[in-house]
Amino acid sequence: MRQILTGYWGKYKNSLILTPIFVLLETVVTLALPTLMSNIVDQGVATGDKSYIIVCGLLMTALALVSVTAGFISTWNASRASNGFGSNLRQAMYRHIQEFSFADIDKFSTASLITRTTSDVRQLQTAVQMMLRTFIQAPFQLLVAMTIVITYSWRLALIYMVAVPVLFIGVITVMTLVDKLFLLVQQKLDAMNADIQENLIAIRVVKAFVRQRYEKQKFKKANDELTRSNLRAVGVIIAMSPLATIVLNAVTLCIYWFGGRMVANGTIQSGQLLAVISYLNQIMMSVMMFSMVLMQYTRSRACGKRIAEVLNAEPDIKDKPDAPARTIAPDHGSVEFQNVSFRYSRTGNGEDVLKNVSFSVRPGETVAIVGGTGSGKSSLVNLIPRFYDVSEGAVLVDGVDVRDYRIQDLRDGVGMVLQNNVLFSGTIRDNMRWGKEDATDEEIITALQNAQAWDFVSQMPEGLDTQILQGGTNVSGGQKQRLCIARAMLKKPAILILDDSTSAVDSDTEGRIRESFSRELKNTTVFIIAQRISSVVGADKIVVLDEGGVESVGTHDELMKSSPIYRDIYTSQVEEALSNG
Repeated sequence: MRQILTGYWGKYKNSLILTPIFVLLETVVTLALPTLMSNIVDQGVATGDKSYIIVCGLLMTALALVSVTAGFISTWNASRASNGFGSNLRQAMYRHIQEFSFADIDKFSTASLITRTTSDVRQLQTAVQMMLRTFIQAPFQLLVAMTIVITYSWRLALIYMVAVPVLFIGVITVMTLVDKLFLLVQQKLDAMNADIQENLIAIRVVKAFVRQRYEKQKFKKANDELTRSNLRAVGVIIAMSPLATIVLNAVTLCIYWFGGRMVANGTIQSGQLLAVISYLNQIMMSVMMFSMVLMQYTRSRACGKRIAEVLNAEPDIKDKPDAPARTIAPDHGSVEFQNVSFRYSRTGNGEDVLKNVSFSVRPGETVAIVGGTGSGKSSLVNLIPRFYDVSEGAVLVDGVDVRDYRIQDLRDGVGMVLQNNVLFSGTIRDNMRWGKEDATDEEIITALQNAQAWDFVSQMPEGLDTQILQGGTNVSGGQKQRLCIARAMLKKPAILILDDSTSAVDSDTEGRIRESFSRELKNTTVFIIAQRISSVVGADKIVVLDEGGVESVGTHDELMKSSPIYRDIYTSQVEEALSNG
């Protein structure tokens, strides 16, 4: 928590310094007002000195204006500093998350990372804003007011000295009780956000299967659990209110009782008693403000722990400290798997997804990866750009272990069309330039033509300026796949990976896309994962996976003779095609 509170102020440090200065000025002026009021009553009203009353009244008015001005400046600077702090913290978290591997994202979950970057930071930001003013104002106001009351009457001050510790004991007790409750609240918020995210992403599936009632019930359960957690935490905090009210009323009653008797016997003057009562309100207000800040700090501390978990998490995949700048040559792209084993669990527990995988690919070859569901096809190709790291063995690109490349250099040389095709909100042109930032319209159109996407893009009223909605919901599955292929081709990578990326296009279109690969990407090494066996029969090399291991490697003709698994896949698909006419 200390690391977070001291490290993210940046250019807002000036406001951080100015806030306590003006808070102290505001507090000093506010503390002077009851004394002036006392003097007006005891020296002005008692003696009938109107000029003294007017002078003191004007002075009180001037001080009130100073207090209001100082309060405005301190509040504005506190707001500026806390918002700047929150902005810097969110930025730092977002940048750090961008360095996470797929495994790191899986560890925290997307919904939790969203909650931590938004809700948790907001809670911490609110606490900072309150702390910048109250952590300075409340103790200072309490101590000075108490000192002034002692100068008026140490007997009356004893009443405060008994009451204040009682309130602080109550505050500390409540803080201890709600610490874990607030952590639970944020965890329940994670769960609710996960439900919302999943539902909205899959809303079409929900409607297609008429599962709205189920989703509503699931959300209600998560929402109710969050509400109950919040109420439990708030319920403990609310317990402070009756305690504070009882103590405040008891102190006020004692002040009036003993103070009135002291006025009657001349021990204290009427104006001084009024000042003592005014300072009573300031003291009790200080205690209440301080308790509120401590409550907010308790909640923000739970959020701070969650934020620190993200900031302190070492990315699972990162550059070696001495990794040189080394790019994959466009006319190279050889790949070799050397006794590769891989499991998703980073602790060493769990079953291997890939086991002792070994094969090599020459530059410019087209390699198909086939196998049954769960055989490790996607896991295999994800190791090439280091989305995950091998558990054992090594993956070599151009004869160099991928872990010896700088991540940016490695991925700059690899184009990938993922199984889950993703387009971003913006124009088609914007999406294409993910492949090449400075691509001209001519280059974009050529890539779209090669991916068999220009036909439908050119028919759109705004062409390349057509807006893609978030998630690409305004284009079909086949159109989305072709746009993603065009984006990857525009990159002209040394290695191109297509993870089941033509499943939504017809065989003829797929054939034309493959022809464009051989024509436009002659020197590119292409990895293809496909469900249709017709997509891979022409590959230079076909790798057959079975339960995470390599069953066989060869061409289509070779595998038809040597691989029972490949032969079964091919035969079953051919027979299905014949039966379908």
